Amino acid sequence: MKNKLNYVEVVDDFDRPLAKMKIAEAHRQSLKHRSVIVLLYNSCGQLYLQKRSTAKKQYPARWDVSASGHVFVTESRKDAALRILSRELGIQTGHIKELEKIEASSDTGYEFITIYIFKKINVVSGPNPDEVELGYYYSASELDWLIRECRELLTPTLVFLHDLEMLYKMK
Repeated sequence: MKNKLNYVEVVDDFDRPLAKMKIAEAHRQSLKHRSVIVLLYNSCGQLYLQKRSTAKKQYPARWDVSASGHVFVTESRKDAALRILSRELGIQTGHIKELEKIEASSDTGYEFITIYIFKKINVVSGPNPDEVELGYYYSASELDWLIRECRELLTPTLVFLHDLEMLYKMK
């Protein structure tokens, strides 16, 4: 295996590792694997959403969760979340808290998702332009309006988490 950064662990129904595989192949075969989402909130409790770069292969220029990505081989979920937070938004911190785990299903793209939260960050100053076109903090009522009126501008993951009432469920 040349570059472990392009590989995920394919897992069984109980999230136990079975094999190592390239991310694209795991997706192509609809095999279960792990991913993380980091939700950023400002001091007013508004959720930061990123508008994905137009260069992204999946859902370019759509609004998405604060940061998300795959857990690579040998990487812990928390380490993956911190890596993704740094890569996508330029935030270097260890102060994230696990919020929830979601079972893999067709609704999650066959991903076991672990959601982390990062509270009280009022400015995201360094988004990576290869990943993020821009970002904005949304209140729950503003996001409700976006879901109702502009659903086609949002990623399926964002809509899915909204429908599960997970986005403003801070512990």
